[in-house]
Amino acid sequence: GQRAKRAVEESRRTIAETIGAHPSEIYFTSGGTESDNWALIGGAELGQGQLQRTSAAQAKGTSESSSSEADGSSSSHPVGHIITDVIEHHAILHTCEYLEKRGFDVTYLPVDAEGHVDPDAVMAALRPDTVLVSVMAANNEIGTLEPIAEIGKRLKEYENAHGQRILFHTDAVQAYGHIPLNVDALQVDLLSTSSHKLNGPKGIGFLYIRRGVKLPSFLHGGEQERGRRAGTENVAGMVGFARAAEIACAEMDARRARETTVRDHLIARLLAEIPFTTLNGDPVHRLPNNVNVCFKYIEGETLLLLLNEKHIYASSGSACASGSLDPSHVLTAIGVSHEDAYGSLRLTLSPETTMQDVNEVVELLKPIVAYLREQSPLYKKLSL
Repeated sequence: GQRAKRAVEESRRTIAETIGAHPSEIYFTSGGTESDNWALIGGAELGQGQLQRTSAAQAKGTSESSSSEADGSSSSHPVGHIITDVIEHHAILHTCEYLEKRGFDVTYLPVDAEGHVDPDAVMAALRPDTVLVSVMAANNEIGTLEPIAEIGKRLKEYENAHGQRILFHTDAVQAYGHIPLNVDALQVDLLSTSSHKLNGPKGIGFLYIRRGVKLPSFLHGGEQERGRRAGTENVAGMVGFARAAEIACAEMDARRARETTVRDHLIARLLAEIPFTTLNGDPVHRLPNNVNVCFKYIEGETLLLLLNEKHIYASSGSACASGSLDPSHVLTAIGVSHEDAYGSLRLTLSPETTMQDVNEVVELLKPIVAYLREQSPLYKKLSL
């Protein structure tokens, strides 16, 4: 038991160092989905409680508040307002839908054609009852990096000017271990991650909770994780996660440079050599291992099957949404038509992916795309 406890705390210290946090701010979870749920639901409940205490204090002793309480007016029982954006992972979007059913008001901000959230739009959406802002660090489908540090800076300035505490959460599942993250530089209060995105074990993640943020417990039972997250510790997962994070962060700079070079070469060849191909996401400020393109006039699922036969494993839209007949919500949000979204392809590079690998992928893709277009009524109509 003592050896396991020491291993857990050493893992906590290792992970805290990778994001510039204190070990006491790291809470292990089962992964990104749980971390996101805890951050949003806990943050919303915390903010709701603060709003209600403020409202009660302001109303105390006034005749207006007495009549409001007597007639059951909802103004004396504020719920809270949350701000997020339309291209978040479904772990965020579906949790926001759940919170809406509980009475919270949620603003879903649009993004531009490259998938960026505008910090000005975040600030314009703030209200006196805003309790939480959640914007992902990097999009899981198109790889676009969001201006988290700028949003965090602006929210802190707003708090200092207006005295209104608004929690800031970022889903960093896709970004952690791939780009530098420092919680003080980003000025976030809550940050979610998952181990498997950096080649660590599945079923383990963490939620960073800034000191002073009294986030309510999400799972109730035992006293694990300092009484804030019940359940028997996944000691092997924690140790494996810490080791994977340590390696990923130590090798990050060299790996990023290598992956970015290979990524840009792959994108350049696809756009130059396969007609009617467009890149999705920011061409520069994107994850180093992400390539997402649309091949017009083809059907992406058929493309995936043909690539699988060649032992090339990719995805069409989000891997979490495979099996769905709906086009990617991320692609439609950045203005991609439904027809083009169905022809999307996401390729994720690994640290071992070489120039030779991506050159072979391009040479395999060219005849496959040409073949599929020959079967496409839309493409035939275009060529008439």
